Amino acid sequence: MRLELRVCQHCLDGDHEAGEQKSALLQDMVACAERVKEHKDVLDLEAVHIRKVRDDEKGKPAALPVVAATIQNDQVVLNDTQLVAEGQDGTMLLYANPDDILTVLAGNVDEISKVVPEDVTVELSDPGAQIVSEANLGADPEKQPDY
Repeated sequence: MRLELRVCQHCLDGDHEAGEQKSALLQDMVACAERVKEHKDVLDLEAVHIRKVRDDEKGKPAALPVVAATIQNDQVVLNDTQLVAEGQDGTMLLYANPDDILTVLAGNVDEISKVVPEDVTVELSDPGAQIVSEANLGADPEKQPDY
């Protein structure tokens, strides 16, 4: 299985009008993806790619040839934030909703924490922590992981 996270470099840096909350969520996504990449073998992942897209590259994939698009003002616009997962059988899953992306990545970090002895938690922003908390990730509510 392979994963590829694509985020807008300008939004990540807070340069676009996306706002502080979107920038914080993107930073949370990248932090979680980096942790997953560090421990990819624990999750039996072949590769984890993190692609920071700039204006001149418009969502071009790094490794997995899937690009999400939406229609805005009667024009097709490529999504610059998405998570693509490719299974062993070649099936691709595409997550384009930021809440879903963060939940999937945080869930992977949670799985890693169950296997490795060291602390692998990721410090999430307040909005990111709220999203993950609401997702509950199947955990015991009394023993919530400290992302």
